[in-house]
Amino acid sequence: MTTMLKLTELAPPETQADDVLTLPFEYRQKSRLPARTDGGVAVGVFLPRGHRLRSGVILTGTERFKVLIKAAPETVSVVCSDDALQFARVCYHLGNRHVALQILPGELRYLSDHVLDHMVEGLGLVVAHDIMPFEPEAGAYHSHD
Repeated sequence: MTTMLKLTELAPPETQADDVLTLPFEYRQKSRLPARTDGGVAVGVFLPRGHRLRSGVILTGTERFKVLIKAAPETVSVVCSDDALQFARVCYHLGNRHVALQILPGELRYLSDHVLDHMVEGLGLVVAHDIMPFEPEAGAYHSHD
């Protein structure tokens, strides 16, 4: 039987990690999660409910094993625009559908969805696709790391 190391708290940012846990956005939203680190160590994430794992945070527990959380590359839709009004309009319509968005200067990313892509194109912007880590906005009611 394999022993699972429990990760129950955030370590200070300057902490040196012992291993890495690469997760897609779907799993970084969970506060309870069994997983296996990139190095093959069985771990269990046990954080307060509602806590979202951000790429770059380090988790630890009573065993003092430290794990760096890393966002896994995922298929994302990428929308670029220099037109601030058009960009804001697209962000509004996607946000109105409760879509997780990564907003950068002149660039918007969301997990690829052909229905959303079609809507964005209908609003006059071009949608490209790429495979990259996805780190959406934390939201107004979440702490900002």
